[in-house]
Amino acid sequence: MSRTPRTSRTRTALLAIPAAVLLALIPGTASAYPNPGKVTGDVVVHDPTMIRTSAGRYLLYATGGGLGYRTSTDRIAFTAGSDAFPTKPGWWSSYATEAWAPDISYHGGKYLMYYAVSTSGSNKSAIGLAGSSTGLPGSWTDYGVVHTSTTSSDYNAIDPNLFVDDDGKWWLSFGSWWTGIKMIRIDPGTGKQLASDTTRYSLASRPTGTKAVEAPYIVKRGGYYYLFASYDTCCAGTSSTYKVKVGRATSITGPYYDKSGVAMMNNGGTPVLETHGSIIGPGGQSIMNDSDGDLIVYHYYDGNDNGTPKLGINLLSWSTGWPVAY
Repeated sequence: MSRTPRTSRTRTALLAIPAAVLLALIPGTASAYPNPGKVTGDVVVHDPTMIRTSAGRYLLYATGGGLGYRTSTDRIAFTAGSDAFPTKPGWWSSYATEAWAPDISYHGGKYLMYYAVSTSGSNKSAIGLAGSSTGLPGSWTDYGVVHTSTTSSDYNAIDPNLFVDDDGKWWLSFGSWWTGIKMIRIDPGTGKQLASDTTRYSLASRPTGTKAVEAPYIVKRGGYYYLFASYDTCCAGTSSTYKVKVGRATSITGPYYDKSGVAMMNNGGTPVLETHGSIIGPGGQSIMNDSDGDLIVYHYYDGNDNGTPKLGINLLSWSTGWPVAY
């Protein structure tokens, strides 16, 4: 989730769109960005992460409280339920009273959820981890702290995303503002930092001007690793300037470059979603693979509803070698 510097369905039929048409949709002007697919019900969210169970139910968690929960059977109508943690873990109080930017995945027969605990404007932050056999609210066992940053750190331990590579290695990317996006190795046995490799890699940064890059999410497609991130400022309603950009690399640890060849460590990033019409400040994104393709799941501020943060879902095409939302 992003604030000021810490010192801040479309449906299956669309998959038949010819590649040439999709090429024409590559963002170049505001009109090139698609509106979110239809969602209804309890769709006021921030920093959503979503997964589909083997039974076909969608589980969505988001920033706030003990991590807010929504569920759907069709990816359109969403219903709210109890928070992930009805009782907040005691250690949170050392950092904040609510959790941000969850990241849900399923590995080894268990749902895992990484999340951040912090306060706006501070990099005294912590990333926590919880596990569940069902992924449902109230079923989560908290495993405690995974990684932290302090007020003397040059990075911020928030916005975690777990990536499991083809070779079985686990990686956790995270970061917000300061010196940007970082990554560490994770021990698959514990879900925490690998003791034999404590290197903290740097993936994306904005060394000049604003430091506003955060909310990393990594996927691997067609031999490339793609790093999605949110740029600029969120959490300001209709004044939010959030946007989603992407770069790619041949190695998980980078270097990542955008479509123009600019390094993400040097303010690079190819736009995926930006403000257009009443869809203001899209960001806080996660990527989910569903039966009809990859989805980008995000929040935006509704210019037709006083800037209320709402759920956005779009499909992604990779036909150009770069993700294009439609």
